[in-house]
Amino acid sequence: MDNNNTHKEENHFLGSGWAFPVTFSAGNHQLILSGYEQNVNQSINTILLTNNGERILNPRFGSGLQQYFFQKMDETLKGEIADTVKFSLMHNEPRITVKDVNVAFVDMVKGLIEIQIVYVFNKTNTRHNYVFPFFLKEGTNLKSR
Repeated sequence: MDNNNTHKEENHFLGSGWAFPVTFSAGNHQLILSGYEQNVNQSINTILLTNNGERILNPRFGSGLQQYFFQKMDETLKGEIADTVKFSLMHNEPRITVKDVNVAFVDMVKGLIEIQIVYVFNKTNTRHNYVFPFFLKEGTNLKSR
């Protein structure tokens, strides 16, 4: 058995599904799928980008990070964002356990925050991390007339 098939069997519990954003291949117009670790990372990204109540049939899905737009960048904000990320992933992504969330102010002028999420896959206890760029000053790059 080749190494690729062994990897698929070991990580089958992580699942697979439509890639996000939904795209199709140019050559044969097939739906692009994601699987395993990539599928989990795309799920985390979807959860963090979704506002609470945005999905009508599942109003508790999402993180609600948008509530922090235009907030003062201080240590309190770091703690609130970290708690929000931990809570939303705990309730919306059952394949992982979040071990740590680190929030860093990367660019104060542009309002860029990086959220590093350290997590383990529940079935294998394999440790991974994911860095999510989040802009607090969303839509402020508009040119003045």
